[in-house]
Amino acid sequence: MTQAGGESLAAIFRRLIASTGPISLMHYMGEANARYYASRDPLGTAGDFVTAPEISQMFGELIGLWLADMWINAGRKQTVHYVELGPGRGTLARDALRAAGRHGLEPSVHLVEASAALRDVQLATVPGAQWHHDLSTIPDHGPLLVVANEFLDALPVRQLVKTAEGWRERMVVPDGDRFACIAGPQPMDPAVPDARRDAPDGTIYELCPGAAATVYEVAGRLKDQGGAALFIDYGHDSPRDGSTLQAVRAHLKVDPFVNPGEADLTAHVDFAALVPIAESRGARWIGTVPQGRWLRALGIEARTEALSASAPQHAAALQVARDRLIGDGQMGLLFKVMGLAGPGWPGGAGFSG
Repeated sequence: MTQAGGESLAAIFRRLIASTGPISLMHYMGEANARYYASRDPLGTAGDFVTAPEISQMFGELIGLWLADMWINAGRKQTVHYVELGPGRGTLARDALRAAGRHGLEPSVHLVEASAALRDVQLATVPGAQWHHDLSTIPDHGPLLVVANEFLDALPVRQLVKTAEGWRERMVVPDGDRFACIAGPQPMDPAVPDARRDAPDGTIYELCPGAAATVYEVAGRLKDQGGAALFIDYGHDSPRDGSTLQAVRAHLKVDPFVNPGEADLTAHVDFAALVPIAESRGARWIGTVPQGRWLRALGIEARTEALSASAPQHAAALQVARDRLIGDGQMGLLFKVMGLAGPGWPGGAGFSG
């Protein structure tokens, strides 16, 4: 679906539904986020949300040190590529590559970004980077060091709901001045895992084909080329039921079914579902742990103290940023870090114990 003369996406959806019937929630979310990201830089205090790399340089630095440690322990491969999915403003890449470079890791840089608006920002932040619309054009030789921070959560989800007639896909229809979900007519029982198929009526099963496809592709590349990957996002590491769809605009939660294309739509990442996908491709799952625990293991508290000592005027701000990244009531527990590695590559710091 394309933007027509500045017409709102809500109007386009209403016309489409009137013509062809209800659309799937996955269609709704995919089109809404495509419109949203194509039209703006959503990051920062002037935007709609702030991600971890924008909160503190320590986040990107520790990721860079983790990658350098993996690379060193794997034998300092000569040809290596840094690949970031959804790199935002390029802040994470800049900080990670600066920290990794201190230890001799200077990979070629590849950013997977579909938004022209964000590519313009990234160009200034990460000079020399190469851009890709998807993973298909990433180099097919040499190890990959892959980072995806808050990337999977924006990929469209499908939602299936248990009804008296069986499982049905949730479809979107107009509902006054907003949209709402109804159960579609097509049986969807085969798409639900056997262990969850007999759930009570009203149960919602949420899955993300895009996240599955991304992890499938990355894991296959790690198997064939070597390397490691970090997927960092908010989500859960054990199966759960229910809708996790949410929308954020101007740093506030808003109704995801009002003004599609004008807010960031996301859903929690089901990390438990991604592990067997990665392992089926021959990659090794290093672990999935809370972000706070992982950053502590990598030394964020010592790094905070070192930066505070060198710039005492920023000590309070540094401590606030650290607490936001690792606090149980902030990002520390809700956000997870999943690590993958290719055959023969080491286990990564922060995932054991």
